[in-house]
Amino acid sequence: MIGQLAISRAGHDKDVLYLIVREDEKYVYLADGILKTYAAPKKKNKKHIQPIHSGLSEKEMENLAANPADADTKIKRCIKVYERNV
Repeated sequence: MIGQLAISRAGHDKDVLYLIVREDEKYVYLADGILKTYAAPKKKNKKHIQPIHSGLSEKEMENLAANPADADTKIKRCIKVYERNV
């Protein structure tokens, strides 16, 4: 699921589009590049999101981890490109 775009389906951030930057057994960690950054992602239960689209490839996600200073810009760009195409 890492690198996919997902919509929040529950909570105060319902219907907000995020990129999944990490995951564990029960939770995913989401970033939008603005309020929730790559360095401080939102922790959300997996059952409260709906993955919708492959946002970034594995190689692009590795580049985010290698260069976190540019990560938020790339995340914002990925979300904007998806929103324009939908």
